[in-house]
Amino acid sequence: MKKLKEYILEAEKEGRAIGHFNISNLETLRGIFNSASKLNLPVIIGTAEGERKFIGTKQAVALVKSLREEYNYPIFLNADHTYSFEGVKECIDAGYDSVIFDATGMSYEENVKITKKCVEYARSVNPDIIVEAELGFIGSSSKVLDKIPEGVKISEEFLTKPEEAKKFVEETGVDMLAPAVGNIHGMLKGGVDPALNIKRIAEIKSVVNIPIVLHGASGNSEEDIKNAIKAGISLIHVNTEIRVAFRKALEAELIEKKDEVAPYKYMDKTILAVEKVIEEKLKLFNNL
Repeated sequence: MKKLKEYILEAEKEGRAIGHFNISNLETLRGIFNSASKLNLPVIIGTAEGERKFIGTKQAVALVKSLREEYNYPIFLNADHTYSFEGVKECIDAGYDSVIFDATGMSYEENVKITKKCVEYARSVNPDIIVEAELGFIGSSSKVLDKIPEGVKISEEFLTKPEEAKKFVEETGVDMLAPAVGNIHGMLKGGVDPALNIKRIAEIKSVVNIPIVLHGASGNSEEDIKNAIKAGISLIHVNTEIRVAFRKALEAELIEKKDEVAPYKYMDKTILAVEKVIEEKLKLFNNL
């Protein structure tokens, strides 16, 4: 089996994007794996700090590793949105395939300093571990929102600047970069999220020599996603749409089976709901 970095570079070369999907429980993991394996596509499972606290950092590693080994399948685990070096170190030591240091709220200088420290530690443990960093603010909540999150500004002057991205990558040695390109975490009620700045994606990609990542892709239009991949996006994160599908399916099942107390008998359709979202996204990301 190839390494995660090889799958990402292969997707980049072929004009596709790897799907990154977050989990909070076994049902979402099953739904993601079922769809990915049906389409025979590599997939990345993400757990952010809150999700790791709920599942367990080492337990998430064990779950993903068990699927990879039992089915000899390219399913990988990423420590999504980790806000400290200590948190990054914990995930690297636990056996994560990749980690994201998120410097939301920090200065550019502090972001560079800690990102570089994360890269150096990952290299010392296992050179195959991918370290991703963020540059720019797109919010921090995977919810259905009434409006654009406070502090997030998506007009062109507030997006990640190509020259700043180039400097950041050179100073940190990071493996992947997640810029602010008009994307937001979460998704807006009643419609599609604001348009991505495809021109800015292309400008950033033209000056950095590493894969770039789109966060907060829940709610973006299919056209925007396709154009973002053409402009240079190689990996796409989705979380909120999965959560919404899971909750809606669970609510319906609890009403339909109001007397059932065995969880596996009223949560089966939540897996199917997750599968549907993942299949749609993976087909979109891979031009299928």
